[in-house]
Amino acid sequence: MRCQNPVFIPGPTNLPESLRRAVDMPTLDHRSSLFREILQPALGGVKRVLKSRSAEIFVFPSTGTGGWETAITNTLSPGDKVLAARNGMFSHRWIDMCTRHGLEVIVVETPWGEGIPADRFEEVLAADRAHRIKVVLATHNETATGVRSDIGAVRRAIDAASHPALLYVDGVSSIACMDFRMDEWGVDIAVTGSQKGFMLPTGLAIVGFSPRAMAALDMAKLPRTFFDVRDMGRSYQNNAYPYTPAVGLLNGLKVSTELLLAEGLENVFARHRRIADGIRAAVSAWGMELCAASPSVQSDTVSAIRTPDGFNATKLVSHAAEVYDVAFGVGLGEVEGKVFRIGHLGCLSDVLALSGIATAEMAMADLGLPVRLGSGVAAAQEFYRSTTAARLKAAA
Repeated sequence: MRCQNPVFIPGPTNLPESLRRAVDMPTLDHRSSLFREILQPALGGVKRVLKSRSAEIFVFPSTGTGGWETAITNTLSPGDKVLAARNGMFSHRWIDMCTRHGLEVIVVETPWGEGIPADRFEEVLAADRAHRIKVVLATHNETATGVRSDIGAVRRAIDAASHPALLYVDGVSSIACMDFRMDEWGVDIAVTGSQKGFMLPTGLAIVGFSPRAMAALDMAKLPRTFFDVRDMGRSYQNNAYPYTPAVGLLNGLKVSTELLLAEGLENVFARHRRIADGIRAAVSAWGMELCAASPSVQSDTVSAIRTPDGFNATKLVSHAAEVYDVAFGVGLGEVEGKVFRIGHLGCLSDVLALSGIATAEMAMADLGLPVRLGSGVAAAQEFYRSTTAARLKAAA
């Protein structure tokens, strides 16, 4: 008998049994009135998770990458200028997508491990007196480095420069895990996917458009067909899709938002922060450091852990998979072979996190790294025990 171990990659995440069952449903006629009972609650639930009153929500059969293509092609034209920071693999990929679509990208090169430099954005925007920059791109949580950027600070930088640029945010590995305030931060397009904070299988690109982003639709000249939100919006008015929808995944999204909202978004964020803090305690006990340059930018969904110089961190990931049947994330791009990543988002608990820490320790010991078995586990245990006692006392 082979049992399924939890995964510790930054997505896809572990599936709660209730969501597995929600996705596994009989075939439903997506043109029947029953589909409305899935579609509308799913869209409304996402809107609440984004903390928005005014956003239009669109859900495509795709991934987060498809969500970014949706954002770009529906609102921009060939030759338009966009501003972005390159501080990790995923911000790099969005820059590459813009370039392939014929957009002119102003790139603020940023060391991997640091967050978006809002002050540099303000300088660039203030110098753009003709307002040729149409969009500012921001990766909220850089999954490759375990770095969270301050989106509120990016919005303040745009406003301080008195610039009309729209703000598009990649929240693929942050939304539904870490605090995200679409309206308060003035986010014009938010992009995420089903396979991370929403704890579902891969297969849905989830995007929120502000009224300002919606106003840009008819002026945009980039081609779009499958990802045309105008077609999607017209179909939504009839509780339908412009093509065959992923009904099971949409039903899962409906149930997922119900679970998140029932737990309470602030409780969801606190749970992710707590699990992340336990893992950070383990990393410190191992005598290692995170890729994130400072505590202020440490991600609550993924930790990229630097291994000693001369050691290929990818070997650790391969060893853990082959020997212990546990998945961790490899380093990507500039940090390939220098870090391994522990994903701690979605359906995860203290107990599951401890199993991941213990497995990482065994793999490191097997490969000769100077890590004492039990050191990271003990540090995380102490953190979880002390904070559990405080939490129970506060609830009493």
